[in-house]
Amino acid sequence: MKIRPLHDRVVVKRIDSETKTASGIVIPDNAAEKPDQGEVIAIGNGKILEDGKVRPLDVKVGDRILFGKYSGTAVKIENIEYLVMREDDIMGIVA
Repeated sequence: MKIRPLHDRVVVKRIDSETKTASGIVIPDNAAEKPDQGEVIAIGNGKILEDGKVRPLDVKVGDRILFGKYSGTAVKIENIEYLVMREDDIMGIVA
């Protein structure tokens, strides 16, 4: 990928959710909700604090994260859709 986010932003690729229920019913793409989990693809250098120091990010490339349904801005790079969001939009890291 040829993108490097600035400051406290991260680039995330959504992780597709199951398209089949436990009972075997297939959910069509247009009825499925957007997943709220993703994998961190790239991170910025960190948040610039008021005193000019840089605080490194808590997430790293490869982390699986949880985020809000409407978090981030969708961008398409090489026909793959990514989200660019601030670290503040991330709710947690999935272990």
